[in-house]
Order: sequence, then C-alpha cells, then structure tokens
Amino acid sequence: MKPVTVKFSWLDPENAIDFPLPTYHSKHASGMDVAAAVAEPVELAPGEIKMIPTNFAVAIPPGFEIQVRPRSGLAIKHGVTVINSPGTIDADYRGEVKIGLINLGPVVYTIQRGDRVAQLVVAAVQKADLHLVEELDKTVRQSGGFGHTGK
Repeated sequence: MKPVTVKFSWLDPENAIDFPLPTYHSKHASGMDVAAAVAEPVELAPGEIKMIPTNFAVAIPPGFEIQVRPRSGLAIKHGVTVINSPGTIDADYRGEVKIGLINLGPVVYTIQRGDRVAQLVVAAVQKADLHLVEELDKTVRQSGGFGHTGK
C-alpha cells in the first residue's frame, strides 16, 4: 500500500534541532509516536488535564484525518492518556498539533522534553449521506445496548 503524503512543518525550526519527527517504531506499526516539545518539565497531577505542544503543524490531504491516540505503555503504567481519545486532526486544520493529556493515575506524572506522549494514525475518512426516514430497518438486536448479550 502506498503511503499517504502528509506535509509537515516545524513551527519553530530552531527549537527542533534536537527533536525527532513523529516516527513509526516498527515495520507494521500503525501509529507514529509523537514527542512533547515542552521547554521545561510539565507536571501532570492526578485528574489534571494539560495541552502538550509538539512544535509542528501538518497538511493532511482531503479524504484523510490524523487520529491522536494514547500510547499504551504510558496509559497502562502511569494512567496518562489522551483525554479526547481518539482526537481528530482534520484535513483543513493548519495550527499546532497539541496533545490533550489527562492523568488518571494516583501520582503526579512529569513530562520531559522529547517524551513520547501519544501516537498519530493517518486514516481515511468516509463521509456519510444522511437520509431522513420514518422508520429504520428491523434487526435482531434492535435497541439492545451495553451488556445486552449477557457477556
């Protein structure tokens, strides 16, 4: 499968000299790890939400989005996750990519410059064409919600 071209720009190139581009860390990884571009360590107290800068912007081609997802190790080991997971970066957004993190863990977590804080997944977008109808097709499930199968 041919990769999707996403244009990438450092917002402050002089502040990116020591900084990696978002990077796939294995051959079949679906997400690129993205690093925190903080000038000083940032403390994230239990229950606290903060926006973490990345110092970059992107131009995503129409028909695609970038999903911002938690890094599993950060979430499982420390309880730090993306608050609006998955976050969405739309194809027409040109501002700084920022990562909204929340600390669901029991202790303060400190984010250092260069720490990998989230992963970015490029995904195709399928637009919906809504049709107003008086009644929906019947299914076996109907309105059964969470836990309706007893499992």
